Amino acid sequence: MAYTKFEEKLANLINAGFPYVYIPSYEEERVLSTVNRVVGDRELVRSVRKVMTWAQTDGIQCADSKGPDRSTQAPMAALEYIGKYNDPAVFILKDFHVYFGPDRQTRPDYALIRKLRDILPNLKMNRKTVIFLSPQLVIPSDMEKDLSVLEFCLPDAVEIERMLDDLTAGLQPSSIRLTGHEKKQLVRSALGLTLQEAENAFCRAIVQTRGLDKSAISIIYEEKNQVVRKTGVLEFIKSDLSADDIGGLENLKKWLIKRNNTWQDRAKQYNLPAPKGVLITGVPGCGKSLTAKAMSTIWGLPLLKLDMGKIFGGIVGSSEENMRKAIATAEAVAPSILWVDEIEKGFAGTQSSGDSGTSARVFGTFLTWMQDKTAPVFVIATSNDISRLPPELLRKGRFDEIFFVDLPTQKEREKIFQVHLKKRVDSSEVCHWVNSSPDICQELANTSEGFSGAEIEQAVIASLYDAFYADRGLTREDLIRSIRDTVPLSVTQREQLTSLRAWAEKRAVLATAREDREHDLQDFSENADYRPGKQGGRLVDFDL
Repeated sequence: MAYTKFEEKLANLINAGFPYVYIPSYEEERVLSTVNRVVGDRELVRSVRKVMTWAQTDGIQCADSKGPDRSTQAPMAALEYIGKYNDPAVFILKDFHVYFGPDRQTRPDYALIRKLRDILPNLKMNRKTVIFLSPQLVIPSDMEKDLSVLEFCLPDAVEIERMLDDLTAGLQPSSIRLTGHEKKQLVRSALGLTLQEAENAFCRAIVQTRGLDKSAISIIYEEKNQVVRKTGVLEFIKSDLSADDIGGLENLKKWLIKRNNTWQDRAKQYNLPAPKGVLITGVPGCGKSLTAKAMSTIWGLPLLKLDMGKIFGGIVGSSEENMRKAIATAEAVAPSILWVDEIEKGFAGTQSSGDSGTSARVFGTFLTWMQDKTAPVFVIATSNDISRLPPELLRKGRFDEIFFVDLPTQKEREKIFQVHLKKRVDSSEVCHWVNSSPDICQELANTSEGFSGAEIEQAVIASLYDAFYADRGLTREDLIRSIRDTVPLSVTQREQLTSLRAWAEKRAVLATAREDREHDLQDFSENADYRPGKQGGRLVDFDL
């Protein structure tokens, strides 16, 4: 019989006589069922042991007893009972973490902690194991050396599919409108939920669709969104943007499209690991955040935004816990995309000691996870000033690639104008004097050299305000005037942008495709205006 890693580890701890084991999990019933199965299996646990549970509401109860022992409801009375019990046994204490000081406003119950340490020799001598089962991990410093933490994994695809089969067993066969492939997709979409959460989501889908069909997958993702919202440090980003909404950056888009579906089983046939992530740096307003939002649609995965401002909470120690919570949530809803916007603002101060090392500890947690993570969580980090980032974050192994997004080239500006004119002008009933024709886009692109994508969008919006005020359709002259009235970032921050391009020359890959930059690849003197032509970044193409 095949055993899970959790079952084997738990059996080894019990056989070795470990006195205290801590299992943090919300899935109480599933943990209890697993512990009973492990203890009752003579191939795993060699000697016979009773399994007894304790809760403050009932006291200690053995599975083969008529009822709970009400005299042991108080936690101290329960520990007295455990200390006097002289046969090998496994005691499961539910929610005992409330006595360990679960937050910094609640003091630990030192008398109980002292009692746990007093009965420690008796537990070892009589081969008894005490398991703390709680939804959150709280370990008093006095017991760190005596206690082993055992992670209880979320249900795998086999468990979820078995539960789904049990749910649908009583339904009419005609109401199950799923192919074999769609059923596997549905099961995979529920990975990251607890068994109870998955069951609730499936029940809701059955009621809503009067059976089950492929639309149930979207319902499962809605339930995953609930998990994200509860964290308080992650934000679920719902995006309907596509690759077509990104004007230019073809090299970056090709790289992302090539790695689509690499977290699925088919990629394992090629021995491919799931991609770790990508760091996008460059000129502000040139499509970094837009690319992150469009990825959710391109890959068909939930997009989670990590707010570094919420990570660094006001209470001492809460920042580290917030980062761990964010990582755990991202892995719980995997496969997913984790977007860290303006990452330099969160990790720029890791070398200083002004915050008593909090930034360094949070950064270390994130760095270790980036290096060792096995869950299919793709990290897309964006940065406007990459020089402020610690060098440890930039080395290979953290991110698969670093892309540099420069000011758009002539061809990219044409595409950006086309995107915004189609979006705001072509569909309008009153703005019919100009449209997104190639000739118009080319003329506007020629006029807007040195503009970022955001500046192009604002120029289009400003021209529409002029047309609205005059109560007429949009004209070519409105657009040209808006462009000429705009002072672009390439002029106001020329020195900073030149320095940024110099950094990226050998360290990053250019996000623009070769065919889009050929028109602009020409020499220019150092005294010339900042131009997008001779861009920073290595010339690497990711052809499809």
